[in-house]
Amino acid sequence: MQLHISPSLRHVTVFQGKGVREFINVKVIGSRKVSYRMLFYMLLLFTFLVRLVFVLTAVDTMDGIHHKCSSIGCVGKKIGPRIMGRRDEQAVPEVMYRILEAPVTEAEVQGKSDVPQTLEEFVAEVKESTYDARAFALRLREMVVLLEQRTRNAKIQEYLYRHVASSSIPKQLHCLTLKLADEHSTNAAARMQLPLPELVPALVDNSYYHFVLATDNVLAASVVAASLVQNSLHPEKVVLHVITDKKTYSPMQAWFSLHPLPPAVIEVKALHHFDWFAKGKVPVLEAMEKDQHVRSQFRGGSSAITATNTEKPHIIAAKLQALSPKYNSMMNHIRIHLPELFPSLNKVVFLDDDIVIQTDLSPLWDIDMNGKVNGAVQTCKGDDKFVMSKRLKSYLNFSHPLIRKNFDPNECAWAYGMNIFDLDAWRKTNISLNYYHWLEENLKSDLSLWQLGTLPPGLIAFHGHVHIMDPFWHMLGLGYQENTSFTDAENAGVIHFNGRAKPWLEIAFPKLWTLWAKYVDFGDKFIKGCHIRGT
Repeated sequence: MQLHISPSLRHVTVFQGKGVREFINVKVIGSRKVSYRMLFYMLLLFTFLVRLVFVLTAVDTMDGIHHKCSSIGCVGKKIGPRIMGRRDEQAVPEVMYRILEAPVTEAEVQGKSDVPQTLEEFVAEVKESTYDARAFALRLREMVVLLEQRTRNAKIQEYLYRHVASSSIPKQLHCLTLKLADEHSTNAAARMQLPLPELVPALVDNSYYHFVLATDNVLAASVVAASLVQNSLHPEKVVLHVITDKKTYSPMQAWFSLHPLPPAVIEVKALHHFDWFAKGKVPVLEAMEKDQHVRSQFRGGSSAITATNTEKPHIIAAKLQALSPKYNSMMNHIRIHLPELFPSLNKVVFLDDDIVIQTDLSPLWDIDMNGKVNGAVQTCKGDDKFVMSKRLKSYLNFSHPLIRKNFDPNECAWAYGMNIFDLDAWRKTNISLNYYHWLEENLKSDLSLWQLGTLPPGLIAFHGHVHIMDPFWHMLGLGYQENTSFTDAENAGVIHFNGRAKPWLEIAFPKLWTLWAKYVDFGDKFIKGCHIRGT
């Protein structure tokens, strides 16, 4: 066989050895000579590949203490996964993961003064030192743990200061109470009967809209009353029953005697004025006495709560808030006795003293409760996930067998603060007895069934008796966060400053405070005389 190549390099002819001429034409793609431009591009590509090989090999050399490999092997390890679209699993040495994921004790960083305090200090130290991966991870962990501890302590201190501020009576409010008590003793107009004799029949007339407010805070009561009457379309049909304690009765009566809100009817009564409280033992009083005793014996107050090193700051904040005096106040527990306190009424709306009413509430009486006792807003559905994310597991201890056996942890919770109660339906149930049964169980369990407060036993007692209302009627959370927009709060029917940052305290959130302050007459002689300012 003979091979003949043409001068143009475009054809190749093959001659068989037997003389039979058969040929195969092969077309050669390409030009007669190689272009200089092609040589230049090939040279550039070769240079790039050499530099890439050098960089990848250098990186692997730095990691070589823990990952030994040859230059060719390292190149394959680096380039291979990237070409196939996979990430390099060895980008971070495994030793760093092991060190950073290991549990850390406080003793590891206590007493160390050389731990970097800022990211800048840490970076400068790393640049000056010859850390390997293990030393780098150890140093990083020390710095992060130290900063975490300081952040946690700062948060707990903030919560503690807010707890103290919210639990104390501001001197301005104390001044207002004293001035009104003095006015009650010296001014006959401040001792006027509430309501006037001709309006007394309205107190038991079910054709009126009856509201109940239980509080020992005169300023807070004035805002609730003013916002209720001013926003009512039928103020002549509004009856507000203000319940207070013995020490606050005189100042409360003096305020509403000197600041009437006609044509609404306002009644002021102290607990000792109710016949029901004079009839033998009152279960709520006995429960409060036992609760106080157990708290003082086992809980240790705010200092014991903040001393723990295991709980997260927001859990500590919740426990501090539950220690607030209001949660152990008769004014907060009295709602469980509404059927006994108002035996002639069929339906009432119960109001907390830290709310502001911004709409007419008469449509609440048109709601069909379908035989339910308590009309309330759910707290697990809404745009604000921080506030509207509360389920039964948020309040009850489902690690306890008694709770786990009787309730569903994912069931939606509801809110106190603005509730409509069908007293006729209530009287047909054993809600009040059930409330005290579970209080007794909680005492037997060393207060371990739920977080401190009155809402958890309420969630249990009214379980199965709640009619869900539209969220418009009750916007929550204005006392423990300021993420709620002013516009959203302004457009709600009722806003609730639940939380520590009450609007009458200096720790109130300024953006939301104005919605409450608009119902305070800062020019009033009592308000002005006690230096209660509008800014």
